[in-house]
Amino acid sequence: MENREKEHLLALKVMRLTRPSLYTTQPIATDSKYFACTLLNEELKQDLGSAEKLKYCNSGNLLMLPQSFGNIYLGETFSCYMSVHNDSQQTVTSVQVQADLQIGLQKIVLTGQRGNYCSFTQLNPDESVDDVIHHEVKEIGTHILACTVNYTTMNNEKLHFRKFFKFQVSKPLDVKTKFYNAEDFISDEVYLEAPLQNITFAPMCLEKVALEPSTNFSSRQLNTVETDKGVIPVFGEVNCLNPQDSRQYLFCLTPKPGTQSYSKLVKNVASIGKLDIVWRTSMGERGRLQTSQLERMAPGYGEIRLIITEIPSIVILEKPFPVTIKVINACDRSLDLLFTLRNSFSNGILWHGISGQKFNNLEKGSHISVSLEAIPVRPGLQSVSGLVIKELFLKRIYNFNDVTQVFVTTDHHPDEKSS
Repeated sequence: MENREKEHLLALKVMRLTRPSLYTTQPIATDSKYFACTLLNEELKQDLGSAEKLKYCNSGNLLMLPQSFGNIYLGETFSCYMSVHNDSQQTVTSVQVQADLQIGLQKIVLTGQRGNYCSFTQLNPDESVDDVIHHEVKEIGTHILACTVNYTTMNNEKLHFRKFFKFQVSKPLDVKTKFYNAEDFISDEVYLEAPLQNITFAPMCLEKVALEPSTNFSSRQLNTVETDKGVIPVFGEVNCLNPQDSRQYLFCLTPKPGTQSYSKLVKNVASIGKLDIVWRTSMGERGRLQTSQLERMAPGYGEIRLIITEIPSIVILEKPFPVTIKVINACDRSLDLLFTLRNSFSNGILWHGISGQKFNNLEKGSHISVSLEAIPVRPGLQSVSGLVIKELFLKRIYNFNDVTQVFVTTDHHPDEKSS
């Protein structure tokens, strides 16, 4: 490459523009009883980069230029400085400089401060033409920066040459999403949990973590707490993430009035929206990451859904306690149901009451409430099971086991309601 460049009259230099870093020292602390303690402390004081009045602090006072190309992360702005210098004793004309970014099969023409093409009528000996390029990185993987220089010699010979610079773009954050549906069928709310993890090698400060909902939903963030001083963020005003640290964010989504109802959304894949994340590095460089459209898969409720609406959290051994359940028709037709209670001595909770109740003509989207009574026969944390519903038209049987848990004690504690 160097031999080919010597044949040309012009030379191209490309440098990445990054902010400087702090020069750090490596302090060595010793106990005062050792003879070398005074010598080491004096040596530390004479270090130009050591922090003033802080003997054992390794953060320096000097700014240091980058010693390597460094890491580039998705969402950051890639900046580079290009300089074309006339190393010859001849004047060249029609000088053009172009920069392209190749990402797989995709080619992006980069625009500098002088436009897409940096053009000059002529370039005299020892003169240079410079340009600065900024590009927001939006894809991970291998990137190739291709710089092309065209010029004409005094003999009207048109020449050109190219230089290639390869670099990798990595993910700065590991973003995962989990969806939770409201337990109450009447409610249209959907909850989004978004854990974020810093997978870079340097700390970052999260400035913004917001959810941009789709047209079907409105969102509400649940990442603040109310105090005597007002509403403050859960993670504080300055949300700093060290490498490998994580934060969990929670959002609540509700279908907008006039859009399709929850019963329709629940049976289809619904687009929720996009997460918009903005951060800054330790030297103030800004990065932004926006996820692709988040989609919530339809939960497998089937035709019938059963919810425990009221049950004590603590019950007394061998003393009956009330249970209230809600049975919901989640299909598109009316149902005739047969509700059965099944007991097994392997369970710690036994049902007490009438089994085999019939519920006819339960309309689609509607629900019924059923009051039951159960007896705990084994102490400890016990599961509520043995609820069976048979759909009489298609003869389908739905078994509901481990629907909730209660704590059975032998002491007389007051009942604590939970729904």
